Amino acid sequence: MIALTKTVVQTLAEPQQLDSIDLHDSKRADFLQEVIESLEDGILILSQTGEVIHANASAHRLCCQFNQGNFNQNFLPPAIWNLCKSLLSSRDFFSDKLIILSDEIVLDKSIFFRIRVRLLDLDGFELPCLLVTIENQYESMKNVALTEVKKFDLTPREAEIWFLYKSNYSYKEIATKLYITINTVKKHMKNIHTKRQACFVVE
Repeated sequence: MIALTKTVVQTLAEPQQLDSIDLHDSKRADFLQEVIESLEDGILILSQTGEVIHANASAHRLCCQFNQGNFNQNFLPPAIWNLCKSLLSSRDFFSDKLIILSDEIVLDKSIFFRIRVRLLDLDGFELPCLLVTIENQYESMKNVALTEVKKFDLTPREAEIWFLYKSNYSYKEIATKLYITINTVKKHMKNIHTKRQACFVVE
């Protein structure tokens, strides 16, 4: 089941240009295309009527996941399109600013995504398009946890527990998942926090 959090309005500074990259137009287009396709985050470019102008590989895969295996050019996940419609209906109130609306799609405890949408003016289009980014929050959190495992020099068992803890598992849920007692979880967590504090003291 998909759960949505409250929509948030953010302002953003103008993005940096790629003028410093010495490439001809065709090579620059190929370069940008390759960058977009290699991103872990999903990138969707939509018309204001909801038509998919472009979807990178990650966006296609994630939308299939949201729609339980079904994604085509004529059907967007409702959570994404609802956020787009909110942006379109509210842009008159923020006409002097570049705004981003963001929301979350939560499939379960370990599968949740941050969706962001903003207007994008493209050459050759009479009206601005919608740029949608889909960030896999779970993967981002996992990458942070893996970095912390190395930084704090955690043991393999401590790493397992820390990852679950960072994934919002309770001590009881961690104990059940790893077939250990709650007291063992508490002992490992105490050791983890000791290592973290020692690391911060050294810094």
